[in-house]
Amino acid sequence: MGLLVFIAVFYILFSVSLYFLFPKANVEAWKGLMPVLNLIEVFKIIGKPTWKIIWFFVPIVNLFAFVSMAIDLVKSFGKYEFKWTVLSFFYAPIAFFLIAFDKETKYIWPAYAKEKEINNKLAEYTKTKNTREYKKLMLNNPFKRPIWREWVESLTFAIFAAAFIRMFLIEAYVIPTPSMEGSLDVGDYLFVSKAHYGIRTPMTIAMFPLLHNRIPFINTESYLKKPSLPYFRFKPLEQVERNKLIVFNWPAGDSIYLTSRRSYSYNQVHQNLSDYLKYDPELRAKVKNKDIIVRPVDKKDHYIKRCVAQAGDTLQIKNRELYIDGIKQKAPIHRQFKYIARRPLKISRKKLEEWGVESAYGRGMVYFLNDEQVKKIKEVSGENALEVVNNPEDPSLFPNNKKYFYSWSLDDYGPIWIPEKGVTVDLTVENLPLYRRIIDAYEHNDLKVKGNDIFINGQKANKYTFKQNYYWAMGDNRHNSEDSRSWGFVPEDHIVGKPLFIWFSTKNNNMSEGINWNRIFKSAESVSR
Repeated sequence: MGLLVFIAVFYILFSVSLYFLFPKANVEAWKGLMPVLNLIEVFKIIGKPTWKIIWFFVPIVNLFAFVSMAIDLVKSFGKYEFKWTVLSFFYAPIAFFLIAFDKETKYIWPAYAKEKEINNKLAEYTKTKNTREYKKLMLNNPFKRPIWREWVESLTFAIFAAAFIRMFLIEAYVIPTPSMEGSLDVGDYLFVSKAHYGIRTPMTIAMFPLLHNRIPFINTESYLKKPSLPYFRFKPLEQVERNKLIVFNWPAGDSIYLTSRRSYSYNQVHQNLSDYLKYDPELRAKVKNKDIIVRPVDKKDHYIKRCVAQAGDTLQIKNRELYIDGIKQKAPIHRQFKYIARRPLKISRKKLEEWGVESAYGRGMVYFLNDEQVKKIKEVSGENALEVVNNPEDPSLFPNNKKYFYSWSLDDYGPIWIPEKGVTVDLTVENLPLYRRIIDAYEHNDLKVKGNDIFINGQKANKYTFKQNYYWAMGDNRHNSEDSRSWGFVPEDHIVGKPLFIWFSTKNNNMSEGINWNRIFKSAESVSR
């Protein structure tokens, strides 16, 4: 709704500005208020073929078409200076109002057509090597720009185009952690489509272009929290389905501690403070100094996982196997678990590398392996060479409540129901840990608990109706993935897009170790079945 209001206000200002501007070009003022007709009249004023108005009906392209039209319109009134180009680029209605109420400013000519005519003559003189006429025309060319301005405008347009493509259509990501290892490896560079699951319009609009949430080298956030727009998503090309890969904003990443190693969720750290402090010495100083970064939804870190459950599903993990609504699910081919070698493996490092096996944490006795790798190792080293680690420790396990969920572990988890939009559930102090963050953080309610009573927005509540759909995401490296088992549900408004294909891949995200040529241009779906 907020985006629609923003667009409506902009269009009203645009139309009213044309109402006052048109008479200067001998066009009836009322035509400025008529949708489509006002664009046709602008095209006539600037001398642009009216059939090109079709580009205004193509999403994303229409933004570039509008900026180009606005710049040509101010030029038609003799406004060639750089400041007018900048103003037309960022907020054209203001430029139109200023021109309309400036008594000295008059309509000169159709700038688009005139500039095209001059450029054609210049090209002809260049081709025929008519230096004299070329210099004469350039001397009186009102559209002539200094070199610095050409560079600035070209770079601005390129950045503008790249930023919009990145923001609305396709963005490049790199896999930084081994949570999807075997399917998507550390060092895989992916293109992700933002249109497949519905283009999500930006909520944070004041930001450094082409950066996500940090500015390199100066170690600061790359955006301003205000102004901001509410969540809005266009109609998707396809729905998020079970077993499909998804890129999303880390749900727990709204309040974080950031060290050189990684981001840590404030809630997760303080629920298991001593465990987290052991892993990262930098974190201790961050906690002590309350060095907390608060991020809006679209500026939280990006994660990529497999969607293993949709809204309305009941998920359970029993002895490492995944069940949905009581039905055992087919495991991904490259699903991995943690294994310990009972004795040093008498297999060459080269052979292990051929099989895609690397020791975990640099320790040669610990491995994360898929079924095929386990089979190959046992064929060479014996059936008892490996032992799977049952229920490895995890310092943070959603819903982080040992009183009511004491028996849950990474390998035996749930059952847990995935919330669905419009569905109402009974609320009790026993099941509230499952839904607290949804009610409070994701759906923006004031939640308080007094004794055994639950209050939502000041009203005592024993039921709650969900406002959006949720998903459950897990890594294929099941014993080495921080996923929904750590921080819970993935809200629909956190979904970013669908991975398309690997466009580049380095070994362990390090060029010095080599390039994985066999992975380049592989589709994300084909490597993650």
